[in-house]
Amino acid sequence: MYFRGIGTAAPPGRYTKAQCHDAFLQSDWFARLDARSHFIAGRVLLRDNGMEARHLALTALEDVFAIEPNVLARRFGEHAPVLATQAAERALARAGLAAADIGAVVVSTCTGYLCPGLSGYVVERLGLRRDVQAFDLVGQGCGAALPNMQLGRGLLAAGTAEHVLSICVEVCSAAMYLDDDPGVLISACLFGDGAGAAVLSNAPGSDGPRIAWKDAMTLIEPDEREALMFEQRDGMLRNILTRGVPVLAAGHAQRILDTVLARAGLEAGDIATWIMHAGGRDVLLELERGLGLSSHDLRYSAAMLREYGNLSSAFVYFVLEAALADDAPRGWWWLSSFGAGFSCHGALLRVGDEVGA
Repeated sequence: MYFRGIGTAAPPGRYTKAQCHDAFLQSDWFARLDARSHFIAGRVLLRDNGMEARHLALTALEDVFAIEPNVLARRFGEHAPVLATQAAERALARAGLAAADIGAVVVSTCTGYLCPGLSGYVVERLGLRRDVQAFDLVGQGCGAALPNMQLGRGLLAAGTAEHVLSICVEVCSAAMYLDDDPGVLISACLFGDGAGAAVLSNAPGSDGPRIAWKDAMTLIEPDEREALMFEQRDGMLRNILTRGVPVLAAGHAQRILDTVLARAGLEAGDIATWIMHAGGRDVLLELERGLGLSSHDLRYSAAMLREYGNLSSAFVYFVLEAALADDAPRGWWWLSSFGAGFSCHGALLRVGDEVGA
C-alpha cells in the first residue's frame, strides 16, 4: 500500500491559551467550578505545556461554554462533514486523482454521531461514485487513524478498490464537558478540532516521494480501558483522562516498535523520521524516554501540538503532512497512534524517491 496524497483541514477560528483562559474567567462556568479547578485551568492554559493555540469550530470563543446536548450535536453535524471534505479534497489534489477514481472511503470519528454516517456526507460533498464502498468507524478514540488505514489496506489487497480514501475527523468542541474532575478539565483545555485524509493506493504516484506501508501491529489492553475513554453523562460525552496515560502510551508504543522492527531486521536507530501521536507534552516526554528519542526526533509532533493542540485521531495526518512539507529525511519512517481501549498502533513505512521505495 502507498500513500498517494495527504490533506488536512482545521476551522479558521484560532484561539491561544491566554484567550481561552480569559474566556473561562468571564464564563458562568468559572463560578460553578471549585478553587482547585481554577488552579488547574490556570496551570494548563497559562504555563508552558507544549501547546500555544488550537482551532475550534466556533463563531465566537464564548460559544464553547454552551455545554448542552442539542448544541453540541448541532456543532458536530454542521462542522464534521465540512472538515472531512476539505481534508479529502486536499488529499485528492495532492494525489492527482479525481473523485471518480475512489473506490472506497473509510471515515473515523469519536466526537459525535450521525446516522446515516459521516461517510454519506463525504460521498455527497465530494461527488464520489454512488457505488463507492463506504465505511464508518467509531469508538477508537485518538488512535483511530491506523486502524482506518489498515482497513484501507485490506480493501486494496482484496482488489475491491484501486484507491481508498482514509479520513479521520474530530470536532472536539462538540464533545465538551466541564466539571471538577482534573482529567475532564485538562481535556477541555487541550483538544482542538480538525480532520486529516490520505489517499491509499496499490501503486505509488508519479510525483513526490513514494510512501510505502510495509508492516503494522496493534496492541489492545482491555484491562486498561478506564485509563482513557469516553463515558456518557447527562446526554453528553465526558472524557476520562488519567495521570497514567503517558507512561501507558510509551510502554505500549515501545512493545509495538520492538516487535515490528525485529520482524524487519531493523533497530530504532534505523528510523529516519518519527510520525507520532502527541496526547500532550507529558506524552511526548515519556515517548522520548521510553523509546530513547530526542526532542528533535519528535519535532513534527511537537510543532503540531503547539499549533493545534490534541486533534485526537486526525493528529497523525497533520504530523505526516508536516514531515513531508519539511522534506524530512527519507528511509524508514515510524507512524504510531494510541487511544481508547487502551489501544496502541504502529506502522513501518518506507519513504524514498526511487520507484522501488
